[in-house]
Amino acid sequence: MTDHNPAMKNKWLIPAAAILGLFLVILYALGLIGAGDKVEPGTQEIAAKPVPANAQTLVVGQSKTDDVQFWPGTVRSRIVANISPKYTARITSIEVNAGDSVKKGQVLARLDEREATASLNEAKARLAAARAQAAQAVADEKRTRFLYEKQAATRETYDAAIARSRAAQANVRQAASALEQLRVSLGENTLHAPFNGIISKRLKDPGDMGLIGEPVVILQKPEDLRLEVAIPNFCASRIRTGMEVDVRIDALDNILKAKIDEITPQIDIETRTQLVKAALPKAEGLQPGLLAWLLMNCTEEHHAILIPVSAVRHYGQLEAVAIVKDNHIYTRHIRTGKQYGDQIEVLSGLRDGETILINSGSPE
Repeated sequence: MTDHNPAMKNKWLIPAAAILGLFLVILYALGLIGAGDKVEPGTQEIAAKPVPANAQTLVVGQSKTDDVQFWPGTVRSRIVANISPKYTARITSIEVNAGDSVKKGQVLARLDEREATASLNEAKARLAAARAQAAQAVADEKRTRFLYEKQAATRETYDAAIARSRAAQANVRQAASALEQLRVSLGENTLHAPFNGIISKRLKDPGDMGLIGEPVVILQKPEDLRLEVAIPNFCASRIRTGMEVDVRIDALDNILKAKIDEITPQIDIETRTQLVKAALPKAEGLQPGLLAWLLMNCTEEHHAILIPVSAVRHYGQLEAVAIVKDNHIYTRHIRTGKQYGDQIEVLSGLRDGETILINSGSPE
């Protein structure tokens, strides 16, 4: 028996109509139906109006542009001191923290001198023993020489006595030198700042073991700063020492003029970059650790159509300019690219020799 239920027919009719409608919309958007010839984007001219009497115009043309890129780096001090102990000892106190300003000679940390004192006493005992052995060896040498002169001792015995005497005296000198070194080290149980500066890092805490050559704090001189940035070697090859470059400091909202003073010849095999250093001028608020950007053109200059940013009119997501032709104004959609100061590159929609309206009072 045939099913003539109308509800079943409506159940399939609505989805089918929706799919057909969506298909027609896609065809229309693609310009395959209903729109005639397809218009290239960026070249449509609409709404011709007379040019106002006070209109300011510009004949556009090709201009040279530099593809400036921003390479991130860090502001660092040219003079950096790693403050470390001259003998191994436990750290009893650290008087500074990262970011502190210190004066030359100021105490930065103190070391436990008990172990150094014990080592000093051991060195004194070794020196005393070495001197006693040396005195005995010298006496043996004199006695053997007397016997040798009386032909009561052989030449070999005499030479051996001389060798023992000289070795014993060398041991005395070595023990005395070690004792003096310990005395000097013991006098340096406090670590001092070698110059006025800022503590950039604190690497140890009280109770940690201070090791020879291992920094407790790092001190930087804030007056002599430079930017250190890793740049791809293909770009670094375009840089020369003495070259003046622009450096943008976001924290200061400022662009400074810097001068390249060092280019590390070694290339990092993992990143294929070279370290470039640029001397920074003195500026208020400039300090080590700030993020900075080196503005550098790493490609060959190219030609592009540049127009004032103020000449571009925005309609939602669309961009347009006012074209002046036969004393009339036409609105034309364009596509823009990179901005260079108050100029912006036009990627499509304008040709050399065309005239645009640039004053802000252009009619809609």
